[in-house]
Amino acid sequence: MAYPDNVWIQAASFAGAAFSVGFGAIGAALGEGYAAGNASQAIGRNPEKSGDILKNMLIGQAVAESAGIFALVIAMLLIFFEGHGEPLVTAFAFLGAGLAMGLSAIGSGMGGGFPAAEACKGIATNPDTQGMLTTNMLIGSAVCQTPAIFGMVVAFMLMFMNFENFPLEPGWAALLGAGLSVGLGAIGSGVGSGIPAGTATKGMARQPAAATTVRTNMLIGSAVSQTPAIFGMVVAFLLVFIDWSDKPASPYWAMLLGAGLSTGLSAIGPGIGNGLTAGEASEGIARVPETSGPVTTTMLIGQTVAQSTVIYGFLVSLILLFIEREASASMVAWAIPLSAGLCMGFGGIGPGIGEGIAAAYTVRRIARAQELNVLLTRVMLVGQAVSESTGIYSLIVALLLLFVI
Repeated sequence: MAYPDNVWIQAASFAGAAFSVGFGAIGAALGEGYAAGNASQAIGRNPEKSGDILKNMLIGQAVAESAGIFALVIAMLLIFFEGHGEPLVTAFAFLGAGLAMGLSAIGSGMGGGFPAAEACKGIATNPDTQGMLTTNMLIGSAVCQTPAIFGMVVAFMLMFMNFENFPLEPGWAALLGAGLSVGLGAIGSGVGSGIPAGTATKGMARQPAAATTVRTNMLIGSAVSQTPAIFGMVVAFLLVFIDWSDKPASPYWAMLLGAGLSTGLSAIGPGIGNGLTAGEASEGIARVPETSGPVTTTMLIGQTVAQSTVIYGFLVSLILLFIEREASASMVAWAIPLSAGLCMGFGGIGPGIGEGIAAAYTVRRIARAQELNVLLTRVMLVGQAVSESTGIYSLIVALLLLFVI
């Protein structure tokens, strides 16, 4: 049965809106609930400060809600925007926009709840630091929203770009792949940015005199935690702006989807792992401010190593985007590139988190035993190298699929 062109656009806009606000509501709700639960605990500890704690909780929840609001805005636009260009291309662009915004909002919403929760607890234990804690909460929560903004930028591109000359085959996969790449890639970075924001806020309540040093470390660690999301956004840009009109539909549709999944999925682990490392560094510096030099240095080394699996995912994405393949409609021809992207994507999650855990516990101990810095860093690197091996296995299998099979 043939449907009018506008029916495809309407159906896709409704589905994209559902993806956007449906996924987008998950992270914000979790972050706000975490803040509310810790606010209740804080008020139970210090009922006299209930008014200040409640006010701080509401401010923190409002910032964590930002990602959900972004998702709502995109959903409303998708519902009422008619689009332009070839109808089926526009339909897939709308689906990609919903995925980009909805998935990217998950991590940012969750991450925004961590500093809000710690600010509430800090006000209860050390009321004199209220202004300082609220300020740091706002800074940290705002940084957490950056990955969601990446997703919103790509969503706007997919909604408002003129796709009049964009090929339906294999272009539909490029549009979905772009949404998946930036959306999935932002999840880990959003959560990861919130972890150091929370521990830094907690540390300032304990050690107000070290606030500047702690905040500096928080911002550095959070910035590194953002980089996996940037890889996801770069791949999304490549998928949208490269001309696919001269490429055969199969197997290129699988190559484009695989490229989005490879970087998007592999970015989740490093984003969280980097956040765990930065979180322990911020808390350690708050306890012993004079260790900020070696702690920050080790944090950056550990984060750099934990970043490697998203680089592997990015490499596989580039190979999938730029390798030349002959036209083939066989199942094997499209199964190979799609499997390579999934292999590297999922294979990058565990090593990124595992290496982050190794670095996190290392910086925690260095903050308490600075004289063991060299020894502990050496052990950390050996442990991370072993954790890295599973990501390398995934890379090897992905490359075998692409160049040997």
